[in-house]
Amino acid sequence: MVQPLRVGIAGLGTVGASVIRLLQRQSNALTIRTGRQIVVTGVSARNRAADRGVDLNGISWFDDPVALAGSPDIDLFVELVGGDEGSARLSVEAALAAGKPVVTANKALLAKHGLSLAKMAENKHVALAYEASVAGGIPIVKTLREGLAGNSIERVYGILNGTCNYILSRMEAEGLSFEDCLREAQRLGYAEADPTFDIGGFDTAHKLAILTSLAFGTIIDADAIHVEGIESITLADLKAAEELGYRIKLLGVAQRTKKGIEQRVHPTMVPLSSAIAQVMGVTNAVTIDADAVKELTLVGPGAGGEATASAVVADIADIAKGIRSAPLGLPVFELEQAARIPMQRHEGGYYIRLSVQDRPGAMAAIATRMAQRQISLESIMQKHAPGVKQTANGEVPVVLITHATTETLIREALDEVVTDGYIAEKPQVIRIERE
Repeated sequence: MVQPLRVGIAGLGTVGASVIRLLQRQSNALTIRTGRQIVVTGVSARNRAADRGVDLNGISWFDDPVALAGSPDIDLFVELVGGDEGSARLSVEAALAAGKPVVTANKALLAKHGLSLAKMAENKHVALAYEASVAGGIPIVKTLREGLAGNSIERVYGILNGTCNYILSRMEAEGLSFEDCLREAQRLGYAEADPTFDIGGFDTAHKLAILTSLAFGTIIDADAIHVEGIESITLADLKAAEELGYRIKLLGVAQRTKKGIEQRVHPTMVPLSSAIAQVMGVTNAVTIDADAVKELTLVGPGAGGEATASAVVADIADIAKGIRSAPLGLPVFELEQAARIPMQRHEGGYYIRLSVQDRPGAMAAIATRMAQRQISLESIMQKHAPGVKQTANGEVPVVLITHATTETLIREALDEVVTDGYIAEKPQVIRIERE
């Protein structure tokens, strides 16, 4: 008779409690599907007395997650503590060192230490599973690692942070300011009291680092990612984008180029006709461009206890069935160190919003600076879009859309425009992601 799979869970917050509830609720179904009973035998959290709405009777309590990870009373360790150091890292390393498979939802830990942890798992011939670390309930890790194993992937990009997508969606739909939408996101629990990690793009960058490794067979390199947040996005940008046939999203983009793998996180204009432009609210979406399937978009809940727990339990079920894949898709020794592509070498179209002084020669001088850098303009919008008003000092909002050019040329031209003294504010620059 097959012995039960004994699970230890460190971290009993929203996700941890949801994992226990889901395992208890689906106990019979999971036993039938995996051929093995799955039982939580140990837990660890900061506060033993907290009411988490789950029955912990008969489950051993560990004050120290590292002790739980090394306990002989568990067969599998689930890390839901969070953070890239401290007890999260120590407990995962302890479990792997003891030859126990690990399931984690910790994107920060994987972005920083994923390579060394994958090496430990491979040396011990155990699983390191992390479906819940990227895009919540969307099975993007399994899709890249296993479902598209027969494809050559050219680009993977997506909306990987529900907080940012919620803020941009509310701003566009209701005409609210960034500050008002952020306060509402904090009130609803979508954003933390200190929202920098989300709105600054760093959460998206951690997730993108993992997806890049899986998509291109490269060593995780979070430091290679160019990161910008959404703090500078205004209603004027959203209205102008709509008039031009675009919608603004915070995207994480990893793309194969002739020079290496380009990794970037920043606000992006996407065509209104694209699938990813239709994704609103706290929902996440990931699009994969590959040779056989062409374009594949996965959409679903990117956060929340139940959605994230679904991904955690899916990994637990795989381990119960004896399924074990190379954590990063390829054995660690097969992973390549991709050449870093500086953002200055990025090529593409750009949206540029300028607050131009309303005096003769201003537009001609700006056009000249663009031409000197061989920047071709696709369109110029000088009329006032809804919500875009002329200032008391007489500045006029002007929007430029460029054909494909490089980041370096755009920045050089705009530096000269600023020096010429024809604009009143720092230029707003948003990259355009074509279909």
